[in-house]
Amino acid sequence: MIFDKVAAILAEQLEADVEEITPATEIVRELGADSLDIVDIVMSLEDEFDIEIPDDAMEDVRTVEDIVKYLEARVDE
Repeated sequence: MIFDKVAAILAEQLEADVEEITPATEIVRELGADSLDIVDIVMSLEDEFDIEIPDDAMEDVRTVEDIVKYLEARVDE
């Protein structure tokens, strides 16, 4: 499931408890991600899902669900 993989990546990158990450979790406000964290997260997502994510694709991403929806539209799982 895409959500589980995304939550695991976020938990690892941001040293958060994976159990506390929900689709509504805000990546910057609640998990404390900064711009460097976002770059690392994007690279991890690209590796995990074997896709290329354009630099501007994450500009409107606020929540975990935003990432999941983006990936669901582009990944065959």
